Amino acid sequence: MMMQQVVEQTLTIQQMAEITGLSAHTLRYYERAGLLHDLVDRNQQNGYRYYTQRHINWIHFIKCLRATGMPIRDIRRYTELLHQGDHTVRDRLNLLKAHRLRVEQQLTEVQQHLEAVKRKISYYEMLD
Repeated sequence: MMMQQVVEQTLTIQQMAEITGLSAHTLRYYERAGLLHDLVDRNQQNGYRYYTQRHINWIHFIKCLRATGMPIRDIRRYTELLHQGDHTVRDRLNLLKAHRLRVEQQLTEVQQHLEAVKRKISYYEMLD
């Protein structure tokens, strides 16, 4: 029986930008900011960055954290903890729980603001 080797597709920074919806500039910034924590590999011959599915998954998670308002410094801390190993699971969990609490508080506030807007719309519709 012959074993098949699975070769993972590699992507250029331009392809990665297209897939993730981030610019190449942002991807480079994330790398410099320590959010990719040495995850990005480089071609030994030309020095170009290349990415894999693992990078896509991680960047989608970073985008989720950013979209919910997590500061870069907290994402960097999470990334550092992740790469320190399993003994940091509790710290990572606590960081994510604190973030979740902030997001839930923001959602409550936004819901209250939305209700105020709806009341104003109702008022104006009565006048119309």
